[in-house]
Amino acid sequence: MAGDELLRQLSQVLHRCVRRDDTLARLGGDEFGVLFENCPLENAMTTADNIRQVVQEFRFIWEETTFNIGVSIGLTPISTEGETISDVLRRADTACYAAKEAGRNRIHVYHIDDAELEERHGEMRLVSSINSALDEGRMELWQQSISHVDHLNTVQDKGNSHFELLLRMRERDGTLVSPDNFLPSAERYDLATRIDRWVLDAVFNWFRKYPEQLEEMGFCSINLSGQSLGNEKFLQEIVDQFRLSNLPAEKFCFEITETAAILNLNNASQFIKTLKKLGCSFALDDFGSGLSSFAYLKSLPVDFVKIDGFFVKDVVTDPVDLAMVKAINDMAHAMGKQTIAEFVEDKEILEKLIALGVDYVQGFGIAQPMPLINEQTR
Repeated sequence: MAGDELLRQLSQVLHRCVRRDDTLARLGGDEFGVLFENCPLENAMTTADNIRQVVQEFRFIWEETTFNIGVSIGLTPISTEGETISDVLRRADTACYAAKEAGRNRIHVYHIDDAELEERHGEMRLVSSINSALDEGRMELWQQSISHVDHLNTVQDKGNSHFELLLRMRERDGTLVSPDNFLPSAERYDLATRIDRWVLDAVFNWFRKYPEQLEEMGFCSINLSGQSLGNEKFLQEIVDQFRLSNLPAEKFCFEITETAAILNLNNASQFIKTLKKLGCSFALDDFGSGLSSFAYLKSLPVDFVKIDGFFVKDVVTDPVDLAMVKAINDMAHAMGKQTIAEFVEDKEILEKLIALGVDYVQGFGIAQPMPLINEQTR
């Protein structure tokens, strides 16, 4: 009711800002559009800025509470040469997103050579692809082994008893898209928790369908986004999943990146503590990428530290990277945590990590990612 009343009042405010011959419309949700007819760009900018100021000064009162309102405005000129309505709306929408990205409560004018806008537009197309893939069942789970290193300088061959679950997106034409190419856009446009929810549902369904895989497995690692760490509803959904499925929580390890954990330190700590009570373990991914890694490590009750592959890949040739990996490994062990080295690409890197005493190794030199075992891939 409050939202509907806000929209009604805001419509009246906006209507007083535009000219008699202009067209004001609500496009959906909290988005409005204005069509300025026979209006030079300079005049349109003046009116748009007037709208911005009036909305910023507007106060919405509901049940004795006053709310401040902000607005982001995207402005685009309309030519008469081969343009469709969709082209114009797309440009205006893209410019609006750029205004939001720049800090909100501002105006962004679309320019044909605006590289930033084209990048945003590309991301918006990717967001549409992500939503379609989720709706149409074109997301896939893959796995990559995590091998334990024993104290005899050999790698124990335990098959897939420990593995990390990796996400892939299948385009309609069959092209496989890696997460590096779509997860940043998902994070930017608040789709990360929806993806995390899909992953959790798929994992739990898979283990219910193949209980023998659960028996053979030591643990599997599942990546979670930074957005999910602060989502109490999502946390409760995970707790409910474990309680309803009766799956052993001790066989599940959740991976969160160091950057996400630091940005959401209190939420991350509470999130971790809640699931650890059920028996789950946690790994701090990409460790070493932050500026205050060691200081924050003491504040997070994680079980594993995944050493950032940025340092691991050159550990044989770069003495600084070698020192960094050694420092992370030693510090983690001093805190009672086990270490996992990523990006182990060859035997030389593996031997160096074994000498340092790293607990687990993962990378193309250990095992290539492969689709999660199902009836077709057995």
